[in-house]
Amino acid sequence: MDFNFTEEQNMIRDSLSRLIREQYDFETRRSVVNSESGWRPEMWAQFAELGLLAAPFSEEDGGLGGNAVDAMVVMEEFGRGLVVEPFVPSVVCGGGFLKHGGSAAQKEEFLSGIISGEMTFAFAYAEPQGRFNLADLTTTAKAKGSSYVLNGHKAVVVGAPWATHLVVTARTSGDQRDGSGVSVFIVPKDAAGVTTRDYPTVDGFRASEVYFENVEVSGDNMIGSEGDALPLVEKVVDEAIAATCSEACGAMEALHKTTVEYSKNRKQFGVPIGSFQVLQHAMVDMFVEHQQSLSMTLMVTLRLDEDEITRKKAASAAKVQIGNSGRFVGQNAVQIHGGMGVTDELDVSHYFKRLTIIDNQFGNVDHHLARYTALSEDGVAVAAE
Repeated sequence: MDFNFTEEQNMIRDSLSRLIREQYDFETRRSVVNSESGWRPEMWAQFAELGLLAAPFSEEDGGLGGNAVDAMVVMEEFGRGLVVEPFVPSVVCGGGFLKHGGSAAQKEEFLSGIISGEMTFAFAYAEPQGRFNLADLTTTAKAKGSSYVLNGHKAVVVGAPWATHLVVTARTSGDQRDGSGVSVFIVPKDAAGVTTRDYPTVDGFRASEVYFENVEVSGDNMIGSEGDALPLVEKVVDEAIAATCSEACGAMEALHKTTVEYSKNRKQFGVPIGSFQVLQHAMVDMFVEHQQSLSMTLMVTLRLDEDEITRKKAASAAKVQIGNSGRFVGQNAVQIHGGMGVTDELDVSHYFKRLTIIDNQFGNVDHHLARYTALSEDGVAVAAE
């Protein structure tokens, strides 16, 4: 198997790396994160111009003919630069639903908008009581003629403050945790009855609590068939897991390099602290954890198109590795930097915050250990509650 990146993927990586280095340095990011909007629409437009938003989509869908590996390349660079713009919510999740389940009309209307950057999507799936169970839904969608009426509450919808549209999971039939009866809708964020409470997250992103009160959407905005959307939701979430694992790998690499460089310059007892064997061992272990994470991320990325059980096991295995490694790398980076490692002025604390949040996105270590075990023992996707 050829594990080398294509010439086009290397060009994307080089172009994005240069752009982040020149226009997304740490101080610029801090000012953006602390601004009222929390992001730069002009930077999003540059990403679209570079073709980054089109990279994971086929030429038939208006993309560049890429796949999940292209998203991996982009997200790894985003992790190195601590980029906050909503690539995963809009391109991986919003675009993923349309790519895998959207009709020709939906792709024409919405996917082209995502690729051009004119539309920004957010994935509204989590609910306060749901933990990491994608089928645990109290948000309902009741048929009304050719339309549906949505009522409910979605929690911590990342990227929603910047979104023009929401991809919403809702129950059209069945009981609260049934695997059947789950449907997916595209809802304009400015639709009547949609209200949001926006807030910054600890890692510098923005999210919203989203409330739906008698929100009427056309039946044409349903992705896929009614009540059968859970497998589609699980597939898109696994793709989002692969993308966030890639982001974590970029963040871990940046933390390791920063820590090694600091250990060469910081002196104690008249010598660089990097000469102390115990710290050398810690930094070698950080490198090993990053390399293991990178291997697991590549593994899940390459298995996203395989059968359902293989894909799910790969996603959970990678998520466990990323969660454990991210914690190890972040804690050691802070430890070696000392007290300044937790200050807002140093990028180390921001990388650690982001890795901590990634551990809890789309299921934490405990959740995915249980999921992997259930899949291995039973051969079916039964997530432990």
